[in-house]
Amino acid sequence: MSATNETVVATPRTGKFTKNVARRVRVSGKIPAVVYGAQQPSVAITVDPKQIQRILHSDSGHNTIFDLDLSGAKTKVMIVDWQYEPIRGSLMHIDMKRIAMDKAIRVQVPIQLQGVPVGVKTQGGILDQILREVAIECLPADIPGHIDVDISELSFGQVLRVSDLPHGGKLKFLTDEDTAVAHITAVREEAAPAADAAVATATTAEPEVMKKGKQETAEAAGDSKKDAKK
Repeated sequence: MSATNETVVATPRTGKFTKNVARRVRVSGKIPAVVYGAQQPSVAITVDPKQIQRILHSDSGHNTIFDLDLSGAKTKVMIVDWQYEPIRGSLMHIDMKRIAMDKAIRVQVPIQLQGVPVGVKTQGGILDQILREVAIECLPADIPGHIDVDISELSFGQVLRVSDLPHGGKLKFLTDEDTAVAHITAVREEAAPAADAAVATATTAEPEVMKKGKQETAEAAGDSKKDAKK
């Protein structure tokens, strides 16, 4: 379950929103945000970035459902978008969506591979994870923090697909079930033989050039002797 007991207290924002206003909000220790959804109007607010960071870095991340306290009224919300300052990496702005706990929603959930594949352990291959998130649909209370799958039996020639991911009847996969999640790739060492072949070619070619040079020198010496006799 992706819900948390943390309550984020929000303060409504009024007036025009400009870059200067946003800067003053951040200087005060808050960040600007917007909450919308559930057939209610959007509301501009400010929130504590430390609380938001804790939620984003929690096990369920942005899929975490938490209480937003706005002027004493609590609403279940989820973070749907966020922006970081590119240089310092500080949180600048977030968008939140009101969540109805009795209605199914669509979210992206991380895929976590567990175990060491036999293709890596005994066959010398390399694990390649192609898909890192899967789209699902379920009730908000049933959103998993991540989907774990045991890959210890994965070997060469096998492909782990979305259809192989464990899930109960509470989750519905929206990503195509034939989509590849992970497989084992071979270690290629084609560059080294090619380099060795180039060295070998150069080694065998050099004596031929030298031999040819000596032969030409000898022939030139012979011609010189003939000219002298003349």
